Amino acid sequence: MEFLLKHEAQIRLITFTSMLLIMAIWEFIQPCRGLMRNRLFRWGSNLGLVVTSTLMLKLLVPVLAVAFAIKLEAKGWGLFNLLDWPMLLEVLLTIVLMDLWIYWQHRLMHVVPWFWRLHRVHHTDLDYDFTTAIRFHPVEIVFSMGLKLLAILIFGGPAIAIFIYEIILSSFAIFNHGNVQIAKPVESILRWFVVTPDFHRVHHSTINQETNSNYGNFLSLWDRLFGSYQAQPTNGHRDMVLGLNEFRDEKQQSFISLLLQPIKNIQTLETPRSAKRSQDET
Repeated sequence: MEFLLKHEAQIRLITFTSMLLIMAIWEFIQPCRGLMRNRLFRWGSNLGLVVTSTLMLKLLVPVLAVAFAIKLEAKGWGLFNLLDWPMLLEVLLTIVLMDLWIYWQHRLMHVVPWFWRLHRVHHTDLDYDFTTAIRFHPVEIVFSMGLKLLAILIFGGPAIAIFIYEIILSSFAIFNHGNVQIAKPVESILRWFVVTPDFHRVHHSTINQETNSNYGNFLSLWDRLFGSYQAQPTNGHRDMVLGLNEFRDEKQQSFISLLLQPIKNIQTLETPRSAKRSQDET
């Protein structure tokens, strides 16, 4: 534990870059669908966002998840720090509870209009590959870290559990955004336990009902349990249209446009859920 926590930054960087490389190779060998847009242009915009987000976290957030968990352990704050349960049990429960928190945090981003303005940057990607996993507005990343720190404060899970979950969270985000094809018998079994690329790709459809489904990142249990699960896209994985209907112009996909997107296009403030409700009323 001491070794892992001491070398947290290096381990996370190695894991992150390794997952990116693995998915890039996998997508090249066995893609699920053809990419419609210029790859280098998309990759430049998406990578620009993750670099900006990383810099903003360093500048604006004084303590990140694992370091915060260590401080809470020292002070004895949070649920699990008040309990004297076996370490393994606390680690497993912390991972499960953190994943549940992230599921509801994701749903919140789709419901609250100003949160959706930030989160829709992720959804405006007109293609779907491993770089979509890092396409988030920097302000959303900072806000999400704040919510994550709140969860850690409440649960008070062991620092090693937070470390493990941070690795799981980033690794599965890259995995389930992969433009890869998994054999149907294997995929149908995997999705009962974890979120697969086919499972999550539905969430990036332009169809509102599908955009408001399959919010999970790691455990697939939550979507089934809370009624947000849709097994397959209506038009199939190869023919489904990705992105948002309001953002089809190539100029809207540049790095600068993505940074400015939340403060533009006032008429698209509606969340997918509220837009669907308006359509139903008419």
